Amino acid sequence: MTKLRLAIVGAGPAGIYAADILLKAEKSFDVSIDLFDALPAPYGLVRYGVAPDHPRIKGIINALREVLDRGDIRIFGNVKFGEDITLEDLKRHYNAVIFATGAVKDADLSIPGIELEGSYGAAEFVSWFDGHPDFPREWPLEAREVAVIGNGNVALDVSRILAKHADDLLVTEIPDNVYAGLKESPVTDVHVFGRRGPTSVKFTPLELRELGELRDVDMIVYDEDFDYDDAARAAVAGNKQVFVIDKVLNQWRQREVGQASRRLHLHFFAKPLEVLDDGNGHVGGFRFERTAPDGEGGVVGTGEIREIPIQAIYRAVGYFGSPLPGVPFDKKRGVIPNREGQVLVKDPDTGHSQQMYGVYATGWIKRGPVGLIGHTKSDAMETVRHLINDLGNWWTPEQPDEESVVKMLDERGIRYTDLDGWHNLDEHEKALGEAQGRTRIKVVPREEMVDISTGTEAAAQA
Repeated sequence: MTKLRLAIVGAGPAGIYAADILLKAEKSFDVSIDLFDALPAPYGLVRYGVAPDHPRIKGIINALREVLDRGDIRIFGNVKFGEDITLEDLKRHYNAVIFATGAVKDADLSIPGIELEGSYGAAEFVSWFDGHPDFPREWPLEAREVAVIGNGNVALDVSRILAKHADDLLVTEIPDNVYAGLKESPVTDVHVFGRRGPTSVKFTPLELRELGELRDVDMIVYDEDFDYDDAARAAVAGNKQVFVIDKVLNQWRQREVGQASRRLHLHFFAKPLEVLDDGNGHVGGFRFERTAPDGEGGVVGTGEIREIPIQAIYRAVGYFGSPLPGVPFDKKRGVIPNREGQVLVKDPDTGHSQQMYGVYATGWIKRGPVGLIGHTKSDAMETVRHLINDLGNWWTPEQPDEESVVKMLDERGIRYTDLDGWHNLDEHEKALGEAQGRTRIKVVPREEMVDISTGTEAAAQA
């Protein structure tokens, strides 16, 4: 019977869902799947891209854990594609590969002054407060007034973490260094800017409601943003999600404010123009143009220019994928070019795109950073369907046996982690949390994560 040896690069939801769907699919061959991830721990964006005070969303980890704990998928963590293993290595050991590497960098915001000191990408900040091992342990939280550009869930996550009192995060798995940094933050005002109106936001009602529950934080909205046109009124009447968002925002308009020590301002109809220099190369202010509805659901500039003083700014205008060595990449969209998950490569002679056999993509690196984590399942189903149907065009590996991969990693001296190692780290983090009456405290340094996973730390202490 034919056997598919499949490599999946990326052990986040996209990669794990793809593996699970393939194993459960009707097919005429056996399957053996190896998951590779650059990080020592699995779960990708759920572990390192979701704010720590989102336990409901992190519940997705439970479903992912059930898939991995079945034992029919191997994991090799702390293995970097392009450094520790290459595309040629995968061709030598597998019939095909699915890339599920996501999108972890910030999209650009091309306005003057965005490069000033005190200007940050939201994705970098999220990686810091989520304890990503490849980011600095410290974060410069020195601003009293902060701007966040964007009207999606990431913008609200960043704004909430900036405005929230650090002590209220102790019930989460927030790393100790992050708690210490946020505890010292002098912030008083967080301003969130979106270029469109309240009925065009990209965040969900759940995210919005959570903002209103922050202790000792006033929610500030502005009456001038609620003079709706016919298109906005139609959106409220015809879309349940927009209706709920509008209801929440209008409830906030009725709240008494002025007693809290911190304020979170929501500014709509604000087009970013420039980040202002304080005279010393640091962020000192934000300049924007007031926009207005265009009658068709969009906005137009009014010519009215406004400025507010700030000392830091975060752009939350989207994520962007990163290129992978030996794999085609669309620099404009930040994705691997593909047709329903089948990776495409341009013929150098004709310029026409053709299928790159044996290579597939799923998740954000396939379609761009759109949709919630749950959408990843249907996305993976499409890719897996093509993988199954492409049986006649799979690679023919020289060394398809499972142990040959382990031997290769061992010979290269790569300190990889496996599923048992993740269980070790998982239990260790839970024990750290239990000692302080918390559910978990994340281990941040990469080497420490690997030591705990492989048992090296325990051996050294014995």
